[in-house]
Amino acid sequence: MHPVQLTAGSVAIGGRPVLRGIDLTVETGEFVALMGANGSGKTTLVRALTGLLPLASGELRLFGTPFAEYDAWSRIGFVPQRPGASSGVPTSVWEVVASGRLTRRRLLRPLSRADRAAIDHALEVVGLPDRRHERVTSLSGGQQQRVLIARALAGEPDLYVLDEPTAGVDLPSQQALADALGRLKAAGATVVLVAHELGPLAPLVDRAVVMRDGRITYDGPPLADHEVHHPSYGDPHTHHHTDGTPTSRHDHAPHLDLPVDR
Repeated sequence: MHPVQLTAGSVAIGGRPVLRGIDLTVETGEFVALMGANGSGKTTLVRALTGLLPLASGELRLFGTPFAEYDAWSRIGFVPQRPGASSGVPTSVWEVVASGRLTRRRLLRPLSRADRAAIDHALEVVGLPDRRHERVTSLSGGQQQRVLIARALAGEPDLYVLDEPTAGVDLPSQQALADALGRLKAAGATVVLVAHELGPLAPLVDRAVVMRDGRITYDGPPLADHEVHHPSYGDPHTHHHTDGTPTSRHDHAPHLDLPVDR
């Protein structure tokens, strides 16, 4: 039972095709990097995988269940880019992380011992237990991103989907993020990471999926950042196989300026 299985997926926005012919399967315990230049379609794809954008065609299954029937949202932890960390509200780190337990609790019930233990564990994993009472807005960008990871972790999901967690944060903060995600990987988490560049996250990646012009152009062993963004890269399409044997084809897609991607 695959955490994510998308077959022949396409997305159109305002009648305009944005993603076409997407086949993507994520195995349990994999750390998958979804990469590509700005406008390649990677953020659009991750939004489709989490139900934030509807498919125009194709089939999406989450943990073996067709998307239309899927309701076990506590199994998926979505980590957005950090501007949503506090939305300007003077909220403490602990309160933001505690909100991640909402998918595990009955509404209006007080936090249980298990809830508090999960929150404490999440703060410890991201290295912020001593900042729990501080306002999120007082933290650095990298620390705010780690708070968002802790919020997802507090919900104890089976699948983590992270949208460019290292965007706009300095190198020490990227390393701290890598340390936190390394602990998730060591615990057997399944991770789909959207990234323009990997930096310190590169050693964690089991598999790279590279997008260009709304299509997958590579799916296989990890690539270095300079390989992904080389001007000549992108024509060969390599499918991922469990036996490690790639097959290639050429797929010359017309250029698309994707309206909702970064």
